[in-house]
Amino acid sequence: MKELIPKDKYGIFADTRDTARVDSLYVAEFFDKEHKNVLRDIARITDPTSGLSEKFAWLNFEPSSYISSQNKKQPCYMMTRDGFTMLVMGYTGQKAMRFKELYIKRFNEMEDFITTLVTARKDFPLLTENIKLLHEKPKPYHFSNECDMINRIVTGMSAKQIRQKYGLEKGTSIRPYLTDDQVKMLETLQKVDIGLLLSVPDYEQRKRYLEWYKMKISDKPA
Repeated sequence: MKELIPKDKYGIFADTRDTARVDSLYVAEFFDKEHKNVLRDIARITDPTSGLSEKFAWLNFEPSSYISSQNKKQPCYMMTRDGFTMLVMGYTGQKAMRFKELYIKRFNEMEDFITTLVTARKDFPLLTENIKLLHEKPKPYHFSNECDMINRIVTGMSAKQIRQKYGLEKGTSIRPYLTDDQVKMLETLQKVDIGLLLSVPDYEQRKRYLEWYKMKISDKPA
């Protein structure tokens, strides 16, 4: 399965459909189980006679594979939060409970990351793609900091503040609530910032350059 955001140390990642998933190999490792037994548990859950709907199984347990240390192709699964929850529901004991809590927290963080990325992709498509090229394992702040810097330079507010002003839900694009001139300036600064990301790694310095550039083009006669 192709990964939009690579696996973290717990095997949680974002696929190219903007869905948080977890690798069954990592679940076996952290819950101290043999992977073959985790596969057995998944087979039991997804069996047509289990009572679980075919649609749920198809959406939440995606068959995949990996290359073992013996250089053999072996089966594994990529599970959504719901698939993971269904699997570990029966895992008991203090250690299992600690890891259930940890994985729920990590899923929440990854889903927040995906929301940030999807929103950034809508409003700053070129910038988002270049940030992914620059960082092997991008973090949420790589996107939110850069996008909010440009939003503040142009509008005086972060995207979050603009959403609060208009009563918008998290993840809603702010573009429809900006003037044509603001949208045009956002697009211009996005293109400038793409070049700066490569040549000026310091955030504050990039910010000063962008503020200066906005001032210069704003002062030009129409």
